[in-house]
Amino acid sequence: MPEKNTRVIYQSSPVKNHFLYVWHITVKISSFVLFGAGTVAISIVVFPVMLMIFWGRRRFKRAARRFISAMFRFFTWYMSFLHGSRFKTSDDAAFKNLGGCIVAANHPSLLDVVVLISRIPHADCIVNASLSGKNIVHVITRALYISNNLPYPELIEKCRKSLSEGNTLIIFPEGTRSLPSGQNPFKKGAARVALATGCPIVPVFMGGNDKVGLRKHDPMLKFHPSDMYRYDLYIKEPLTTDEYRDLPEPVAARRITKKLQKILSYENNFENMIGAVEVPVEQITEDGRLDF
Repeated sequence: MPEKNTRVIYQSSPVKNHFLYVWHITVKISSFVLFGAGTVAISIVVFPVMLMIFWGRRRFKRAARRFISAMFRFFTWYMSFLHGSRFKTSDDAAFKNLGGCIVAANHPSLLDVVVLISRIPHADCIVNASLSGKNIVHVITRALYISNNLPYPELIEKCRKSLSEGNTLIIFPEGTRSLPSGQNPFKKGAARVALATGCPIVPVFMGGNDKVGLRKHDPMLKFHPSDMYRYDLYIKEPLTTDEYRDLPEPVAARRITKKLQKILSYENNFENMIGAVEVPVEQITEDGRLDF
């Protein structure tokens, strides 16, 4: 367990094999090209065909979510086959059987939602409003997922409906990808949805190694300097809202969020992080950078 007054961060080793590094960059670029081509094909060909086959919005959404999950699983297989990434779960069957619950996960990289949906066949999620904008991705996000810019009552109602249909709602409490110097403070969204719907929160810790090159604002031509990306997913014990029912909603949401952040903190998952180190808190600036 890390000492007090320290923060756990990832530390990448120097480049050991330049040929391997170039290969990893090539795999990364080809994976992004594959993802983009797949998104276009699904938006302009697959979804229109599925709408004709599966009558009714609920039937279409259920079939489309399973299809997206299968395509994301193929995408992760592709990256694994070319030795660009490795994906492991603590219990693959447990992920497949999730339903009617909220999955709250830490958010170290760009691929986190792809990895989770690839393991959860009936996954719904709250997506950033920018993904519902004027680009090809919006065809998929608007058809299947919930935008985070909806009025609160409408957002909660959509979450409640989705969960009642047996879907698994994915939420990243950090709101955005983690900083190189550690995790962001957790927001109360997952707790508020849980309190409003009565559904449990299933914490999922995404461990493995540093996701340099997939973090926020990282350049495309950047990769882990000495290894493939390693994703290790761990399901934690579910959190229920029963013990917080008699508290005012803001207090209950704050306490649940605090407990959730503790469960998913780097400090409490140190053993599941490859290359993790402890850094004194005083070496981290207010904007989240390291000051060595």
